[in-house]
Amino acid sequence: MSYGMAAALQAAIFQRISGHAAVSAIVGEAVYDAVPAGRLPPIYVSLGPEEVRDASDKGANGALHLVTISVVSEEAGFARAKAAAGAISDALTEAPLALVRGRVVGLWFDRARARRVGAQDQRRIDLRFSVRVEDD
Repeated sequence: MSYGMAAALQAAIFQRISGHAAVSAIVGEAVYDAVPAGRLPPIYVSLGPEEVRDASDKGANGALHLVTISVVSEEAGFARAKAAAGAISDALTEAPLALVRGRVVGLWFDRARARRVGAQDQRRIDLRFSVRVEDD
């Protein structure tokens, strides 16, 4: 197993989402690796938890990353949050990610969970993607 590509994968995901026109049209620049303190925008995207499993084989060290990306909205309905989630899914699956270390063998949408959270009844959609990577 190799966890050595985790930082490269996170950077590529962040760059893809924050630089994607459809995502930016909905959330602007509010894409965070670490959610800042203080007042947040009415809708934002946050890179979330990650689970990693060994996926090495005889040919290469590899890993399967289960990556969660969240959309959080203060709006009354889910429509805008779902539009942002759809744009994120499109952004990640429309073209291969380029890593500074290793390579992405495959990236798949795994699941999503939409719900109300918090005292202000925010809308939150957690998207999970499976990403198989191999070290060069």
